[in-house]
Amino acid sequence: MVITWTVAAFILCGCGLTTALTMLDSMSDYVNHPCVRQCEEGIPNRRCEYHWTLEMYYVLSKACYDCPFNLTDCSRPHCVPADGTSRGILTANRRIPGPGIQVCHGDEIIVNVYNKLENSQGTSIHWHGLLQRGSQYMDGTSMVTQCPITTHSTFQYRFTAKDRGTHFWHSHAGLQRADGLFGSLIVRQPPSHDIHSPLYDFDLPEHVIIVTDWLNELVTSRFASHHHDDGDNKAESMLINGKGAFTPHTDPTTGARVFTPYADFTVRPTFRYRFRVISSGIMNCPIQFSIDNHTLIVIASDGGDFDPIIVDSFNIFSGERFDFILIADKTEELKNYWVRARGIADCSVKKSQQLAVLRYTGAPPGLPELATNYEAGNREGITLNPLNARATDTLVSVNLLNSTEPDDDSLKQVPDKRFYLAMDFNQVDNFHFHHPGLYPLKSVIQGKHLYSPQINHISFSSTAVPPLTQMKDIDEDATFCNNETVQEQCDKQFCECSHRLKVALNDVVELIIIDEGLLFNANHPMHLHGYKFRVVGMDREDNRRLE
Repeated sequence: MVITWTVAAFILCGCGLTTALTMLDSMSDYVNHPCVRQCEEGIPNRRCEYHWTLEMYYVLSKACYDCPFNLTDCSRPHCVPADGTSRGILTANRRIPGPGIQVCHGDEIIVNVYNKLENSQGTSIHWHGLLQRGSQYMDGTSMVTQCPITTHSTFQYRFTAKDRGTHFWHSHAGLQRADGLFGSLIVRQPPSHDIHSPLYDFDLPEHVIIVTDWLNELVTSRFASHHHDDGDNKAESMLINGKGAFTPHTDPTTGARVFTPYADFTVRPTFRYRFRVISSGIMNCPIQFSIDNHTLIVIASDGGDFDPIIVDSFNIFSGERFDFILIADKTEELKNYWVRARGIADCSVKKSQQLAVLRYTGAPPGLPELATNYEAGNREGITLNPLNARATDTLVSVNLLNSTEPDDDSLKQVPDKRFYLAMDFNQVDNFHFHHPGLYPLKSVIQGKHLYSPQINHISFSSTAVPPLTQMKDIDEDATFCNNETVQEQCDKQFCECSHRLKVALNDVVELIIIDEGLLFNANHPMHLHGYKFRVVGMDREDNRRLE
């Protein structure tokens, strides 16, 4: 299979025979892939292979025929209805989200990526949540673990699914993820290995949910305007599994306003279902997630199990994942219910939101009756993972959750290394956006100020070559720095380098991350590639603990 792909890719590049794409099935969504199965103990693992073509595409393309006036057409192959706003997008196999990967713990994953993106865009695919122990060169981080995959070339990712749980994949180059290059990656385990399996009856592939904030134009254009002028970078809309209703279309026959379809999720009365929610968020846009008239039994975060907690809603930040159990107990009168994704922080500016439908088998067709406005998505009751708020009886911060994973030897009282990382948006003339001699901050109106997101007053810049594979080609003294080695006064002038913290093999490292918040009350999730970490404490500036 690999040889076939390599030869076909050569034919495509050398001879222009684009019909070979069909031969390779590189437009498949893989919903019927043989690796999508019930995981069983003692059964041999499988080799799970996929072919993806990455390319520039378009919402409501010719593949959509009469969508949204004929809703059946919206489900045609290669039709991406999104939220009804016509715009350019980037896709894997002409779909958003891209093909989902659903495997069992220990399976081998092989993804053959063919980069057909325009304008010579390099790319790479990161497998968010998989630690890649022993296969770190497959992490998919451009200019860290690999060179970008150049246009009209192929790259094969090959690794073992060692980390169980709800994860996702996304482009790790430029702004490509924001324009559609993302998808789910679920690593299941046999029920006998799942501590929570007695709590639910079904864990279905179609109950994986990806939410993301969504702009109404290619993100490169929006960011250029925001960075170099006074352009707006706030999201207008959201997508749930690549679908939603936002831009109305006028039916030429009836004159009626018509919208693109919502995503929907079907349950049968009395049964218990495991849902997996992923945020592929783009901006400073936490999303409040809830389902009308239902509570959520949340059981896992970022692939890690914890003692179940019953909530009315949870906030999910960019890159985070939450698993919950829904009990389909509304049996007195079968109805359909709204699934709500409501943007907060920067997404509250334009009241960005999206809806999907929870459909009970046997309920009348059509949409739920309750209100669809932004305010209706502000679910009252208990909320998990609040935004910039201290824990209360109704606000549950994540440090109050009790992990089911046992402590290990690395959790010791005194770490081998301790680093303080202060984050903020700093008022400094960043020569990429505020040339000190031509248009410094002090000489332009405030609406055109761009403040620099930094750690310890240092902006990160990539090395010239990936350090994982070509460290010997890097001039370390000229390339790397940190707040101990830099010579400049970085709080007064712009500092930029490959920001490096040095540790020894087997060190236990404590990171104390401080959001200084001098300019913005922003909120940014943090994660490490290749490692998991334990949250051992959270505090506020006034020294009152979140506990």
